[in-house]
Amino acid sequence: MKFKWKKTENCFAEARTYEYELPITGQELSVRLEGFEVKENHSFRRPVFSAKKGGLEVKGILKEKVVKINYTADNWETEKEQMEKWMEDQEIYISEPGESICPQCLKVLPAGKVEREDGIYLVKECPEHGKFEALIWEGSLESYQAWGKTILPPDSVPAALPQKKGCPLDCGLCENHQRRGCCVLLEVTGRCNLQCPTCFAGSGPKGRDVPFEELEKQMRYLMEHGGPFNLQLSGGEPTVREDLEDILRLGKDLGFTFFQLNTNGIRLAEEPGYAEKLKKAGLSCVFLQFDGLKDSVYQVLRGRPLLEIKKKAIDACEKAGLGVVLVPVIAPGVNEDQTGDILLYAKSRMPAVRGVHFQPVSYFGRCSEPAGSYRITIPKMLALMEDQTEGWIHAGDFTGGGATNPYCTFQANYLKQKDGSMKLLAHGEPRASGASEQARDFVARQWSGTDDCCCQEADQKASCCGEKPREETCCCGGSTAGLTLDTSSLDEFLEEMHRNTLAVSGMLFQDAWNLELDRLRRCYILETDSRYGMVPFCIYNLTGSDGRTLYR
Repeated sequence: MKFKWKKTENCFAEARTYEYELPITGQELSVRLEGFEVKENHSFRRPVFSAKKGGLEVKGILKEKVVKINYTADNWETEKEQMEKWMEDQEIYISEPGESICPQCLKVLPAGKVEREDGIYLVKECPEHGKFEALIWEGSLESYQAWGKTILPPDSVPAALPQKKGCPLDCGLCENHQRRGCCVLLEVTGRCNLQCPTCFAGSGPKGRDVPFEELEKQMRYLMEHGGPFNLQLSGGEPTVREDLEDILRLGKDLGFTFFQLNTNGIRLAEEPGYAEKLKKAGLSCVFLQFDGLKDSVYQVLRGRPLLEIKKKAIDACEKAGLGVVLVPVIAPGVNEDQTGDILLYAKSRMPAVRGVHFQPVSYFGRCSEPAGSYRITIPKMLALMEDQTEGWIHAGDFTGGGATNPYCTFQANYLKQKDGSMKLLAHGEPRASGASEQARDFVARQWSGTDDCCCQEADQKASCCGEKPREETCCCGGSTAGLTLDTSSLDEFLEEMHRNTLAVSGMLFQDAWNLELDRLRRCYILETDSRYGMVPFCIYNLTGSDGRTLYR
């Protein structure tokens, strides 16, 4: 920690007394003085403490940040040097300690956040496995705190389960969870036609399909516990199932209205007419794995070159009228330099491409332990986008999520102008209540194909966009003031807004190294499981360094 010091007049028996102005209180200092005999005196108006160890005497007021240290030993100068070095090495928690888990045994541990020269770190220590730390924010404490100002009050979880074992072991959701679901993943299979080194589910050719009856049971559970959610069909690779259309029809019959397909795109690219079949069955959006514009990137992250397949998959979705969201996994040293190319490619493929949703690599599943200490944080992602997009994107364009924890997400929406330039849509103010439902609605509107926008329905225009969309807000979540769309009618305006808006966002999932239970309790990206109910994505997929899990 940093501190100021000055020599003082004699206030001890000896005259080797120095006053220190610290960033922590006397109380906080006193608990760190291991090996000292510490005494507190609360009989004064301002309670004080004193501490002694050998030739060192420390005194101060418990609630103030100035202490005096007297060095009484013959080698007092050496002792002074050692004491000040000890104080310099002390790390200062920037907030009250929270909770995390041990990456090895997965037991709950106290965890604190400290500021260092390169950013904010989460620090924790397991009595059995030692100390762990993870970079969670690159930048100053001020920038970290400013980003967190978008946190909204919690909302209630319908039919929450009582907590018995304690967080994070009682998900389902438990009564202490603070967010309703937005997107819920329904894993329809453990099989996959790839075996990606980064797969969070550890999927491959030998996985199993979830029985159709089990999927129906899970969907009914979701509808009874807060649905209809935005439903993401996931896996494994969902398209290896031959009854995927039937699963979509079942979901529609049960009352779900928005379906995403989490896919590598291989079958969409290789099977003529497959995208149209899924669209007809009820699919709204394709969440397409898309890691860059170089086959070398796919070779590392996916085990084979896939770029042409990705492009053909987009072509197929465009033909079918399916909205596409590009989902890049960004890995240190692999494709950080591809961020701008991905965004520029997305812009070139509008309106078929509705958004880009970055996912910096997290360490669970098949990739369960960091190769080094470096992580891609939110500030790093924003800097990569700004540096690589020819001035189109600026770091200041983005905010954290209002519904979920802002340290999990970043988001901004851009309108493509007639001259091809991109204009930031001003951020709308999220509602303090119903934020999760608001997020559901925005995703469903923005990520659907252009022929599916709710604004095409006359009875929904007022509720989604307002009666004066040019002056207020549009269905895409931002202000319409100052836009240059040249339309002659409200219908045309709403259609053009939808066609020409690109959502740029990201999600930083938590793993065993950087998990914060406070963040977890605000998660609205959930997995459904017949054994547990609804489980936050990060804890469901969490993997210890030895491969153990809590829910999978």
